[in-house]
Amino acid sequence: MNLPKLALWLACLSGAAIAAPPTPAEAPPTTTATADTGTTAALPAPSTAAQKLYSSAKNDILQVRVLLKSGRTQSSVGSGFLIGTGNLVVTNYHVVSQFALDPDTYVGEWVDTGGRRGNVELLAVDVLHDLAVVRVNRNGTGFFKMPDQLAALTQGQYLYSLGNPLDLGFAISEGSYNGVILRSFYEQLMFTGPINSGMSGGPSVTVDGDVAGVNVSKRLDGELVSFLVPARYAQQLLNKVAAQGKPPKDFKPVVSEQLLAHQAMLVERLLGTPLTLKAMGPYRVPVRESEQMRCWGRSNVKTDTPFMIDNTSCAMEAAIFISGTLQTGQISMRHEFLRSNTLGPVRFAELAGAAFKNEHFGSHKDAHLTGPSCTEQFVKNHSLPLRAVLCVRAYRKFAGLYDFALLTASADSGLMSLQSRIDARGVSYDNGLRSARVFLDAIACGGKP
Repeated sequence: MNLPKLALWLACLSGAAIAAPPTPAEAPPTTTATADTGTTAALPAPSTAAQKLYSSAKNDILQVRVLLKSGRTQSSVGSGFLIGTGNLVVTNYHVVSQFALDPDTYVGEWVDTGGRRGNVELLAVDVLHDLAVVRVNRNGTGFFKMPDQLAALTQGQYLYSLGNPLDLGFAISEGSYNGVILRSFYEQLMFTGPINSGMSGGPSVTVDGDVAGVNVSKRLDGELVSFLVPARYAQQLLNKVAAQGKPPKDFKPVVSEQLLAHQAMLVERLLGTPLTLKAMGPYRVPVRESEQMRCWGRSNVKTDTPFMIDNTSCAMEAAIFISGTLQTGQISMRHEFLRSNTLGPVRFAELAGAAFKNEHFGSHKDAHLTGPSCTEQFVKNHSLPLRAVLCVRAYRKFAGLYDFALLTASADSGLMSLQSRIDARGVSYDNGLRSARVFLDAIACGGKP
């Protein structure tokens, strides 16, 4: 894929320029996983209410499998549930992502609690909320409904999640609803109860059987902290299916369209207002702290070190799942302030130069993105001379989407160096340039933060 020449954008960067290959900005530790991955917790014995619910619902719960077409061997498993008395099944997008993106290699299959099975036809996906609707060759009993008026939830009320954990058999787990989580870009419900691998896409219902949400993920660093996609998003996707006629033959353009809509909202929300400036030595650095983006800081300051590094990193706590090897739709920022009173200008320049060059922009062998195309220049924004590198990579399967990385290093002192980086993943070309420009313009020297 041919990329526009990067040099063309330099005039837009306040007369500034760009520099050499960096590593992706430091992100927080991965603390969530889809309900098809990660560690497992033992399911407690179901209560009487849970037993009654399971008995009533079991005929409408399905296991959704992804199989290799060649040999029909199992590649991944999740869960799903039939809506009303029809043949439509709600599940997670990540459960069906393999045959959504590569239908020549993978195929879907359903298995019910009685051991019957059949083929799955993909009708619609919502990658932003991790949902999909498929059609199967059997009908529901009417237990799971998506009425226009969904049940209101009260914090602390019991919920019951159903699915096929660990491919061991169909089961129900009991927990409670504990509010709306806003740290992901799209709201999720907190379910304080076990959702184990294989339960992704299964329903979570109230004691009356009303669908509250769809099992989607859990925290790996906590106990019984799980998440549900709110039922209204599944309702919206079902309404879309009812109005769409024939399903798409190729879902990659559908995924591209949804990701482009996401990145437009993402960039506007995170960059539409001025970034916050924080002091690092004599410099002021841009950060963004919000419900979706968190910042961390650390320092190596000790009496016996020949140089000191302060580090500030901000990253979004969630990404959009595309496949088992690709997540995107994120912005992250990082700043490192290096200084020394003992090394001297030559040795410090070697240290700062090595840190600047020890950055990575991606590989030409990546199956999802093209190799990085980079431009490096010395530039000056309104207050600070900088060495800067801008790199861009195009998505191979999703037209119009790019990963941008901008790395800068201050060039105003022989014994101090501010090195900053922003990564914008899964953005349009214009929004990638906008992100780099806003970030570069905000870096400053002197003045009050």
